[in-house]
Amino acid sequence: MMAPNPIEGIGLHAIGATSASTCYLPFHKTRKWSWVSYWLVQSLFAWILTPLILALVTIPDFFGIISQAPSGVLWLTFLFGGLYGFGGMSFGFATRYIGYSLTYAISIGISAVLGTILPLLMEGTIGAYFRQPGGQTIGIGMMIAIIGVGLCGWAGFRKEQEIKTKTPAAQTQSFNMRIGLLLAIAAGILSGIFNIALEYGQPISDMAAKKGAGIFEGNAKLIIATSGCFVVNFIWFTVLGLKQKRFKEFSAENYKPEVEAARRPSGVPQLIKNLLWSSLGGILWCMQFFFYGLGHVKMGKLQFASWVIHMSMLIFFSFLVGLAMKEWKNVSRKTYATLLTALVTLAISFVIMSYAGM
Repeated sequence: MMAPNPIEGIGLHAIGATSASTCYLPFHKTRKWSWVSYWLVQSLFAWILTPLILALVTIPDFFGIISQAPSGVLWLTFLFGGLYGFGGMSFGFATRYIGYSLTYAISIGISAVLGTILPLLMEGTIGAYFRQPGGQTIGIGMMIAIIGVGLCGWAGFRKEQEIKTKTPAAQTQSFNMRIGLLLAIAAGILSGIFNIALEYGQPISDMAAKKGAGIFEGNAKLIIATSGCFVVNFIWFTVLGLKQKRFKEFSAENYKPEVEAARRPSGVPQLIKNLLWSSLGGILWCMQFFFYGLGHVKMGKLQFASWVIHMSMLIFFSFLVGLAMKEWKNVSRKTYATLLTALVTLAISFVIMSYAGM
């Protein structure tokens, strides 16, 4: 196994966070597709194909490890991954109501704290966690992160009020802070459970490490957790797609006006483009945990800080994405200042927690 290096670990977490903060952007490149169609394709790549390929490529005797792993470990990892599946759905819908920056800040902020504390509570080691070197500093960083999340929520409510006074009602229905906030909170709580799935799956990673997987050991448990997530989403969105008659969007008949243009040498059918963009979204989602796994191993004895550092970075980068997409273009200076204060607060919490991890 490669020697631990927390600095490299934090860098790998940053790469994963960047991937996660951009994984929903490809949806905006699709045409004549509903969210249901996009979500089904991206979930297939995010939670089945990409993690399976990663496991097969990086884990020696992967299927042998799975066959020898304790059934209880496999089922708990799968079931808790399934619970996260509901969080993924809530997260996706929340972005449509309150945008990327707010959804990421609120839900991931909650996930950062719960994803760290819940496994400790279940193991009865929360006291030891905060007594170890850097533990109290991590706790301070968590509290500052919660303040940052609260400021994000306040900025969101201010934005909603300003939009209602400046924009016709018909054009403001897409932004709904109350519905979006409830979805983001639900996503944050359920997303924090994903770290429990990864904790339960650690024996699978340990088996992979003994087989020589090295820094890639996390890929062995990742596919088990994401499979549970996929099953939940596949059932939900398949039923929803049938109910709303969305599966006709996968038919070439849905793109008749574009067929002739697509026949030209340089033309690419829109259906193929939609499939490619959706698969890219799924791959980006999966790569966040690929790099999370690498970073977690490189953190060495400071692995206890991995989840909260990774999530804090995700919040930071998602805010930059939201700003780049001009989600806050028409707000007042006071609201924008509130937003920037929230961003700086979250950045400070990330610096503090990173310092504790070093």
